[in-house]
Amino acid sequence: MSNFIAMNRFKVLKDQAHAFEQVWLTRTSRLDEVPGFVEFRLLKGPEHEDYVLYASHTIWANKETFTAWTNSEQFRVAHARAGDEKPKTLGHPEFEGFDVIQTLDNPKRHAAE
Repeated sequence: MSNFIAMNRFKVLKDQAHAFEQVWLTRTSRLDEVPGFVEFRLLKGPEHEDYVLYASHTIWANKETFTAWTNSEQFRVAHARAGDEKPKTLGHPEFEGFDVIQTLDNPKRHAAE
């Protein structure tokens, strides 16, 4: 069975970029409490005229474990305060889910460590 990658893309208002990052950096995610969680990354992308693109990138053991996370008490607690403050984004995040078809590791990466 292959991994599942869940991504949310956020168009963050330029003047809210730092505040947006701080929300993520200081939050309690609860991801480590849920079976099937592999890895999380917050990505900062290109700057546009009126926003900065960000993406959350979460790897799960499979789609079923991701779905279980979205239905869990940990998910509800981790997202309970979403939207409590001044808006930081242009609209809602755009969700994209992907089944992993192929993964290539760089064998030289481990040799250099």
